[in-house]
Amino acid sequence: MPTSTRRARERAGIRDRIFTAALQVLEEEGAAALTVRRIATEVEYTAPVVYQHFAGKDGLMLELVTHGYTLLLTEARAIATAETDPDQRLLRVAAGYVRFAGDHPHLYEAMNGTAVGAAGRLEAAQPTIDLLAELLAAWSAVHGVKPPGDNASCEILWGTLHGMATLGRLEAVGTERAQHLAEQAVDAILLGWRHRPGLPA
Repeated sequence: MPTSTRRARERAGIRDRIFTAALQVLEEEGAAALTVRRIATEVEYTAPVVYQHFAGKDGLMLELVTHGYTLLLTEARAIATAETDPDQRLLRVAAGYVRFAGDHPHLYEAMNGTAVGAAGRLEAAQPTIDLLAELLAAWSAVHGVKPPGDNASCEILWGTLHGMATLGRLEAVGTERAQHLAEQAVDAILLGWRHRPGLPA
């Protein structure tokens, strides 16, 4: 094996170890516990080694948030593919979103908080937003109605699901009930759009 290839693999291996350690700290303890020094200690390297692979805590956090949205998108696509009915597809995806938030509370908080800048967060979230727009377009085509345009329909559903996910963290509600509430809320929103033709496009 050429020396350059071996070094590239070693470098990739170190980067993976750093990322895995950072993800574990974030998932278990939250963003406040995530520091370059802490991660360096976890992987038994010095802080400068971490900086060789990531642009400090901010760069590492952005990659973790992007990873979170990739996980969410993968789960949402799997749910959407398994369901053929456009209404039920949106309801199942809604429940899946809330379940994801309950399964990964600290990661979800980082994905929707101020751990990374707004532009980076939006870029990471965009593929998931695009999937939601696709599902809404399919639903709209089947029912022959137009939900609010200018991204408003996605924002309405996203805000609703985020609210339900937040409720799910409360002991009095819990993730399982929040999933059912999310389905009911989305169902009510879709019903309202179906029975109000002529909404602004």
